[in-house]
Amino acid sequence: MNPALSVAACLSPATRKEIGLKAVARTVPISHLADQHQVSRKFVYQQGDKAQQALDESFSPSQGDDDVLFHLPVTKHWLFQLILGLVLICHSSYRGVVELLRDLFDISISVGTIHNRLQATVEKAAEVNHSQNLSGINVGLQDEIFHADKPVLVGVDAASTYCYLLKSVERRDEDTWGYHLLDAMEQGFDPDYTIADGGSGLRAGQKAAMPAVPCHGDVFHIQQQFEQVANGLVRRVQGGPARLLKQAQKMANTSLKEVVAQKLLSQQLLAEQREQALVCLTQDVKTLLGWFSHDVLALAGPPLAVRQELFDFIVTELKQREDERYPAIRKLRKALRSQRDQLLAFSGVLDQKLSDIADSFRLPLQAVREVCLLHRKHKTSNAYWQRWNQLHSQLSGKFHSVMEAVRKTLEETPRASSMVENLNSRLRNYFFLRRSLGDDYLNLLQFFLNHRQFMRSQVPERVGKSPKQLLTGEVHPHWLELLGFERFQRA
Repeated sequence: MNPALSVAACLSPATRKEIGLKAVARTVPISHLADQHQVSRKFVYQQGDKAQQALDESFSPSQGDDDVLFHLPVTKHWLFQLILGLVLICHSSYRGVVELLRDLFDISISVGTIHNRLQATVEKAAEVNHSQNLSGINVGLQDEIFHADKPVLVGVDAASTYCYLLKSVERRDEDTWGYHLLDAMEQGFDPDYTIADGGSGLRAGQKAAMPAVPCHGDVFHIQQQFEQVANGLVRRVQGGPARLLKQAQKMANTSLKEVVAQKLLSQQLLAEQREQALVCLTQDVKTLLGWFSHDVLALAGPPLAVRQELFDFIVTELKQREDERYPAIRKLRKALRSQRDQLLAFSGVLDQKLSDIADSFRLPLQAVREVCLLHRKHKTSNAYWQRWNQLHSQLSGKFHSVMEAVRKTLEETPRASSMVENLNSRLRNYFFLRRSLGDDYLNLLQFFLNHRQFMRSQVPERVGKSPKQLLTGEVHPHWLELLGFERFQRA
C-alpha cells in the first residue's frame, strides 16, 4: 500500500459498497461510519449518493427509444474528431463523411475541409512517429509491399506488432533500404536480428547499414513456393485422364492403315508412361514437402545440425527429379540451395534458448529437447498424453516449470515476416487516402495503427493494449489526445 495515498483511496470496492448501503439505510450515524473507517463525512455522503443513484436506476421505468440518453457538446473540435474516427476507424471516404454529417447532423461541410483536417493531423502524427524510441525492438520483421504498383518499405516488431518503418519509395534497392534503416537507427533501432525474404535490395541495404545484425530467412514465402510446386503437379495429374481419353479417341477415329495405327498406339503407350511417371513425381514432391514442413521448418523440431542434413537431402532429391517439362522444380531447388543457412537461422536461436533452459534447471539438454518435441503433438491425441506422463515422471517436480519455459521460448522465437503481410491487408482498406493525401498518408496510418488498442487478439496479452504500450510497457494517452484533441466523456 502506498503511504502517499489517503485511507479513502485505499478502500476496496466491497468496503465502499458497504459504506454506501449503510449511509442510505441510515441505520448508523454518518459520523460513526466516518470514524469507523477513518474517512471524512463528505466521503461517506458520496458513497451514499452513489448507492442511491444505483437504486434509482434499478427501479426506474425502462427508457423508450426516444428518451434522451445523454447530450453531446458538438464543437468544431468534436466534429474534427468525428471526421478522424470515420476515416481511420470506419474506413469512410471523404464523400461518405460529407454525406453522414449532412444526413445525421444537418451540417454542410466540404471535401476540402476534411482534407485540410487530415493533412494537419498527418504532420502531428509524423512527429510522434519520429520521436518514438525503438531500442525495445529485439526482432524486426521487414518486407516490401506494393500499393498501386509502388513499393512500400515495411518494418514491424515481432513481439509488439509496432510498425517502425512504413515508407513509400520509388525504388527498393540497397541505397533506399540503407537510408531508411539508418533513420530507424537514429531512433534507437538495434535488434538482435531481423527476418526477411530473399529480396536482394533489402538484404544488401541492411548489410550496409547494420553489418553486425544478422538477417534470418522468412520460412513463409519459401514454404508457400514449395506448396505451389506440389499443387501444380497435383493439378497436372488430375488432368491426366482427360489427356489419355483424348489420345484414345484420336486412335479410335483414325483409319485402319497399319502404319498409322501402330504410330498412334506407340504414342498412347508413351502418354500412359508419362502420366504414370507424373503420378510418381507428384507423390515424391508431396512427401518431400511434408518432411520440409514437419521436420525441417517446424518450430518444435530437431537440432540445427539434423535440420541441415535433412535440408540438404531434400535439395538433392529435388535435383534428381528436375525435368524440362516442370521448370518450377528447378527454380524451387535453386531457391532452397541459396537460402539454407538463412532459413534455418531460427533453429540456432532456438537451440541456444533450450540450452539456457537446461542450464537454469540443471537438466540434460536432451530432456529439454524432448519437452520441446512434445509440442509437436496435438493435445487431443493419446500420443501427446502418453508422452506427457512419461516426461512428467522423468522430470518430477521440474516438469511444469520446464514445460512453461519451453512454451514461452517457442512463442518468442519467430520464423517468418508474415506479420508484415497482415499489416498489408489492413493498409489496403485505406487506398483512397493515397489519392487525396499522397504518400504522407502512411505517416498517419503508422501512427494510428501503433496507438489504437486491440479489441481482440489471438494473443490474450494484447487485448486492450496498443502496439506502443506493448513495446514500451507504459500506458500512453488515447491516440486522439496525442493529436491534441480532448475526448468526450459522459458525465
